[in-house]
Amino acid sequence: MNLLVTGGAGYIGSHTVRRLMEAGHHVTVLDNLSSGHVEALPPGAAFERIDLLDFGAVRDLFGRVKPEAVVHFAALIEVGESMRAPGRYYRNNVVGSLNLLQANAETVKAPVVFSSTAAVYGDAEVTPIPEDAPKGPTSVYGETKLMTEHMLDAFERAHGIRNVKLRYFNVCGAEPGGAIGEAHPNKTHLIELALLTALGQREKMMIFGEDYPTPDGTCIRDYIHVVDLADAHVLAVQALQGGAASSTYNVGLGHGFSVKQVLDAVDAVITEDGLPPLKREIAPRRPGDPPSLVADSHRIQGELGWTPHFTDLKGIIRTAWEWHRSHPHGFQK
Repeated sequence: MNLLVTGGAGYIGSHTVRRLMEAGHHVTVLDNLSSGHVEALPPGAAFERIDLLDFGAVRDLFGRVKPEAVVHFAALIEVGESMRAPGRYYRNNVVGSLNLLQANAETVKAPVVFSSTAAVYGDAEVTPIPEDAPKGPTSVYGETKLMTEHMLDAFERAHGIRNVKLRYFNVCGAEPGGAIGEAHPNKTHLIELALLTALGQREKMMIFGEDYPTPDGTCIRDYIHVVDLADAHVLAVQALQGGAASSTYNVGLGHGFSVKQVLDAVDAVITEDGLPPLKREIAPRRPGDPPSLVADSHRIQGELGWTPHFTDLKGIIRTAWEWHRSHPHGFQK
C-alpha cells in the first residue's frame, strides 16, 4: 500500500515506518521535525517537512501522494506541559488533526490509524482498563486525544472514512541493537530519564509522589515496547486494507509496573555494566497523573492477532540502554 505517516520521524513513528516498509508498504513521512529526526528514517522512506497547521500544504500533499491509508502520530505528548500551555496543545493536536482529516476528506478519503492514548480514561475505576471504560481525561493532553477520536467518528459518519484508534499505554524500549530509539527534545519519559541519569546527564531521579493508592505508593503504568506497538500499527493497516470496520484497541501488556519497580530494574541493568545505582528523590505529585493505568488488550489480541514479544521489564530496559549508551545525545553528533 501507499501510506502517509504523520510524525513518522518521531520515536514511535520511526519504529513503525520501519515495520511498515518491512511489510512491503511504500511510506511517505510528513513531519515538521519539532521533535522528530530525519536520521531515524530508513532508506527508501519519502520525506516531506510539513506542519499539520498548514492546511494548504497538507491538502496539496494528499493530492500528490494519494495515500491509500494514513497513520497519524503527529502530536505534542507531554502531560505536564499540556496543563501549563493548554492552547499550544489544542492548536497542535486538535487543529492539526482537523486539518489532516479535512484534507483527507477533500481528496482521497483514506482510512486512518490514529495514535491515541490511555490518558483518555483518566482515573479509571477498573483495572485492567477495557476499551468501553468511561472516558474522563485528567490532562489537556488526554482531552486533545479524545477530541480527535470524536472527530474521527464524525468524519466517518460524514465521509465514510474508516479508522482504527490505538490507545497506547506507556511506550518504552528501542530497536534491538540500538540503531534508533527515544530522542525527544524535552525529556519526560521515566525510563529515558533514568538511563540518561545513569549516563551522568542528570544528577538524580525524581519520584513524583509516593502517596498514591498503590502497593508502594508510586504510580503504576503498563509499559509497552515500541517494537510491539509498531507491529500493532502494521496489523491495523492490514485490517483496514482488508475492509475491516472501524474499531478501537488498547495496546499494552495487561499488567503494570510502579515507578519504583522501573527504577529498580534500571539499577539492575546498569549495575551489570559496572555503574552505580541511581540517586533518587521524592517530589510532590504532578497534576494530571492518574495512580494506575493498565491495559486490557484482549480485543486487539483476539481481533487482529497481536501478541507482545517484549514482556520482561529488565529486557525492555536493556534495549533502551543499548540505544542510549551508544547514542548518549540522541541523533546529535
